[in-house]
Amino acid sequence: MPRSASSRPTPPRGKPRFDDDESTYLKRDRHRPRLIAEDARDAVDGVADGDRWSTWDQSSPAERGPVPHPDWLVTELAATDLELGILKTGKEADVFLLRRGVPETARSCLLAAKRYRSAEHRQFHRDVEYLDGRRVRESRINRAMANRTTVGRELIAQQWATAEFAALCQLHLAGVPVPYPVQILGTEILLEFIGDPDGTAAPRLAETRPSGDDLVALWEQLVAMLRTMARLGLAHGDLSAYNMLVHQGQLVLIDLPQVIDIIAHPRGADFLERDAANVSRWFTARGLRDHRPASLTVDPAALVAELRYEARLS
Repeated sequence: MPRSASSRPTPPRGKPRFDDDESTYLKRDRHRPRLIAEDARDAVDGVADGDRWSTWDQSSPAERGPVPHPDWLVTELAATDLELGILKTGKEADVFLLRRGVPETARSCLLAAKRYRSAEHRQFHRDVEYLDGRRVRESRINRAMANRTTVGRELIAQQWATAEFAALCQLHLAGVPVPYPVQILGTEILLEFIGDPDGTAAPRLAETRPSGDDLVALWEQLVAMLRTMARLGLAHGDLSAYNMLVHQGQLVLIDLPQVIDIIAHPRGADFLERDAANVSRWFTARGLRDHRPASLTVDPAALVAELRYEARLS
């Protein structure tokens, strides 16, 4: 005979009591960190001396850097990638330090892994003005990117990564000092690490205090770099002392997701002029006018005129 409602036990009020004698307590226990069980990885999936197997074979030949690949680059399929820490954080992407090496050998290299952020965490810096010259054929894709839908933002990230990788390959082949572009996989670009063998990254130009002949030498390198880019019809688009590294006295250009096709972009010449003005101001503020030879100019207008000539804009 069923019991009446009044005879049923009354459920306890308030917070349930935690009992240490209970064998399990799932609500609390599920958040505790655990090591992977020793038998969780088999001989195929296990990764020795790394966080993942090398992704080299996951990129197609068109998604790898220019050939011949440099001797220092590890391309063996038995290699693993070990993440060593973060090098740089940014609004669009973060850069991590990786060591790619073959386990139980001395064969290894340091790489910089630039990973564009997921759609919900991305804040592209003035992306509208940079994307004007990068429209694709399919109108629905253009609409998605213009409306900044979740899919559209993912497409923008892929487009930025692809544009940067293509620009790095083109500039490397043209002799412009950039990190060697190793490969691209989705929205991750693997690059040559610019720095010391112990993992100390080269400083940005803005973090250095060059003077005298050193300042003049860096300016001459920069002008040669900009001339070559203009000849290729390209402008950095966001050039500053923060987008160049100085390694062993050599300028190295970095951060090229917003690279501008001067001809295709409706405001390409404006970006060219802005790049020239930004770097001219930085070098002038460091006293370049006081140390330069008579034949060396740091006037932004003169530099712009020279770059426009190289780009065949005038």
